[in-house]
Amino acid sequence: ILFFLMYLPIGVVVVFSFNEARLPVRFTGFSLKWYQELFQDRDLIQALKNSLILAVSSCGVSAVIGTLGAVGLSRIHWKTKGVMEYISILPLMIPEIILGMVLMAFFYMLTLLIGHTVFCVPYILMEVKARLVGMDPSLEEAARDLGAGSFRAFWDITLPLIMPAVISGSLLAFAMSMDDVVISIFVTGPRVSTLPIKVYTQMKTGVTPEINALCTIMLGVILLVLAVYLIAGKRGKGNIKDEQ
Repeated sequence: ILFFLMYLPIGVVVVFSFNEARLPVRFTGFSLKWYQELFQDRDLIQALKNSLILAVSSCGVSAVIGTLGAVGLSRIHWKTKGVMEYISILPLMIPEIILGMVLMAFFYMLTLLIGHTVFCVPYILMEVKARLVGMDPSLEEAARDLGAGSFRAFWDITLPLIMPAVISGSLLAFAMSMDDVVISIFVTGPRVSTLPIKVYTQMKTGVTPEINALCTIMLGVILLVLAVYLIAGKRGKGNIKDEQ
């Protein structure tokens, strides 16, 4: 029942994206005209591009800041370490509407990138920090004993070991950036619109079939990426078994 309630709205969106009628009340016939109108809607496509560019950019910047912050926190032994860790994840605990008002006050003339980076960094920082807790520090110390410098030891030893956490945190940050509405409304300019804002503003007059079509395409792309990942993972495990 729980999974049915979770995935029922997604199924409704997919089905009504192929509905011939414009009003999502009942299914009157199969049609692809809403997908055609979707690609002709320049405003909606531009909003999607803005969201993707913003999510990728904020995710990349957050990955660098969050990774370096997690590594730095794992290496200090001050009494104030707990306070610093609490401050680092504070943006996750603040309600979005309050954080949006604060970001609007401080970053009014800057781009959405800064605002999204602020709340994306804690996701990556927590993931990397959790990975560093379980990592043996003697590995990096051995590299230092063999003549590697601090940067070389981090680049060749620490970074490859924490890379899965960096990737998982980055994907989570990407999803949060693509989904954000509240903070984006406060920090966006009049000429820039992201996809969540576009959908939110259209909710006042009802969700159009073009939105359903766009959501279906995005869902299909995600499922395709997951399928490729699973197939590649199985082939990789098969190759390892063959070599053994």
